[in-house]
Amino acid sequence: MTQPAAHSPAPAPPVAAGLAAHDLVKTYAGSGGPPALAGVRLLVRPGEAVAVMGPSGSGKTTLLHVLAGILTPDTGLVTLDGHPVSDASDGTRTRLRRDTFGFVFQSGQLLPELPALENVALPLMLAGVDRRTAQARAAELFAPLGLAGLERRRPGELSGGQAQRVAIARALVGRPRVVFADEPTGALDQRTGAEVMHHLTALTGTLGASLLLVTHDQHVAAWCHRTLHMQDGHIVRETR
Repeated sequence: MTQPAAHSPAPAPPVAAGLAAHDLVKTYAGSGGPPALAGVRLLVRPGEAVAVMGPSGSGKTTLLHVLAGILTPDTGLVTLDGHPVSDASDGTRTRLRRDTFGFVFQSGQLLPELPALENVALPLMLAGVDRRTAQARAAELFAPLGLAGLERRRPGELSGGQAQRVAIARALVGRPRVVFADEPTGALDQRTGAEVMHHLTALTGTLGASLLLVTHDQHVAAWCHRTLHMQDGHIVRETR
């Protein structure tokens, strides 16, 4: 009697490279309103720049914080190259934010008492890199960002655009896999904001890092490969 041919199990589908959100739901206790995130799905591929836009309260900043491991979702999952982020321990998420993610904020959040070079080198030193090596690596970013000669200036001695480019250098010095930017040009005029976006998108692209950027400004979003539009906790459309 002929035996039926054995069938090999179907291969598992390939894991998508990049930062992914799988059906994220997040509700703030006591808010009384709809969820801040209501089943969000997305994928930000390596080297891709993605903007997130929407009215106030649409969920865009909550999405950034959940993707970055600052907040945890009620349900759903965040992964980086298939590895869990949102389900990881507090210690693992802290290490991810220190070693794998970079952050640029609207205000820059530079330490006013430190020169620009030391502000940029600080994340490396906090990760255990010796001071000389950390400052040497930090110094490599000043010329590409148009900051050559400003290494010893303190934040109060820099223009708004210069300070924000120092903040970009600080976000990139650890060669992150993903850079999160929350209104990075919100405190700048349009011309200076365009200069900052030029440097931010060019350098993240050179590093092969993903960029996820929250903004209200269509001119800023236009620097990205695509824009996700949010409303009431949902991604309602995408433009390129």
